[in-house]
Amino acid sequence: MMKAERPSSPKTVRILTYNVHSCIGTDRRLDIDRIAAAIAETGADIIGMQELDVGRARTGGVDQAHAIASKLRMDAHFHPALHVREERYGDAVLTALPMKLIRAAGLPSIGEPRGALWVEIDAHGTPLQLINTHLGLRRGERLAQVEALLGPDWLSHPDYSSAHRLLIGDFNSIPSSPAYRRLAAEIADVQPPVLRHRATFPSRFPVFRLDHIFASRGLACTQAQVIETSLARRASDHLPLVASFALPDARAAEQKEETRG
Repeated sequence: MMKAERPSSPKTVRILTYNVHSCIGTDRRLDIDRIAAAIAETGADIIGMQELDVGRARTGGVDQAHAIASKLRMDAHFHPALHVREERYGDAVLTALPMKLIRAAGLPSIGEPRGALWVEIDAHGTPLQLINTHLGLRRGERLAQVEALLGPDWLSHPDYSSAHRLLIGDFNSIPSSPAYRRLAAEIADVQPPVLRHRATFPSRFPVFRLDHIFASRGLACTQAQVIETSLARRASDHLPLVASFALPDARAAEQKEETRG
């Protein structure tokens, strides 16, 4: 079993988004242990993963989401965007923090089915609403998926819009794209304007910033970093993106509400 090498303090939380490419690396080798090790070295508390195989013949029939969670000593919620007989393919959220599934559903898709996964996580007394997603490859498809995410079932839902919010994933959208701009107008990207060295794809020679972490204003991002270690460059065709957040003081917030009452 593995543990994160740099666990956060109770006043901070580290969020990771990672397209793991069915745990097949740039060397074309299937290696779940390598993906788990790449995640562990980031010290992330909460991990959103995309492109996971569960029970698929092509990757040995393994439940990749729960296998990785077990290696990291975490729990997992998995949503299959694609489900054919016993074979599934989709996204997951992993954490050792208390976590509750709120919603898991598909998004409007033209090509390969896509979906989103919404969980509530208790981060050291601060409730976080986190949505993990993976958008499609076509421009029009991505715009339709973004509009769905911005609608009443997801980002505009009262339980999400009134809370500390995170939206993470592989958006297949560079910062100049219409889909990205539409999202960034509603919820802030934790990274500053695009810089070449902050690109996440392809992992060997990253050029495109396709993976993003968006957060509401109440969450102060103290660091955002694309992980470019030799391990990360081999493990998947995307690089992991991790961001650290200073958590609001939950006790102070409760005292403030009591004072108002």
